[in-house]
Amino acid sequence: MLSKISHRYAFLLAAVFVLSCTLWAQSDEVDVVVAPATHTLTITIKGTIGPILSGSDPLGLDGQSGTVTILASESLSPTKKTFTSATYELPAGAVKVKAGSYQFSTKSPSKMVVDLTSKADILTLTAAGPDGLVATDTTSLKPNSWNTGILQHPTVFKPSPQKLTAAKSADGAGSKIKYTIDSLTTVLGFSGTASNKATEDPILP
Repeated sequence: MLSKISHRYAFLLAAVFVLSCTLWAQSDEVDVVVAPATHTLTITIKGTIGPILSGSDPLGLDGQSGTVTILASESLSPTKKTFTSATYELPAGAVKVKAGSYQFSTKSPSKMVVDLTSKADILTLTAAGPDGLVATDTTSLKPNSWNTGILQHPTVFKPSPQKLTAAKSADGAGSKIKYTIDSLTTVLGFSGTASNKATEDPILP
């Protein structure tokens, strides 16, 4: 009888040992699971600057070619949002601007605002450049270019690319660029294209 009981205890101990090893192995597997990769959104706005809508244009940008490149992680959360708009803070270096021979990469955070309206989806970017320059780019896209996911995190607009039509007045609808330097403010129209893509970030060990 004692022999049978001993065998039963031995069997139970062996079962517990095997189960423990399995659980430890599963725990180790969980530890090495790699988190899903995030994506970086790249928005490229390029075309021709002008005409002058207000101001004296001290930088002489009227008629020059211009390009604005924006990098935004899709993991960003808005700093402010409403039912139809979202404001994001982009880190230093996330914005590159080229206007004629004048170009810079941001050395401080920039602000990106998306407004979803019935007439257009509007992207407004405000960035600081050298010598006290502050530039605001307003890009007017087709309505419903973004879905409501843009109010939660940066995401792509569709279709891409899109044609941009220059605003006809400083306060009117359309795409435009405003800049302030040496206390002088100028607003110019902007015509060209806007495109975007999302690329997967590299997975680090």
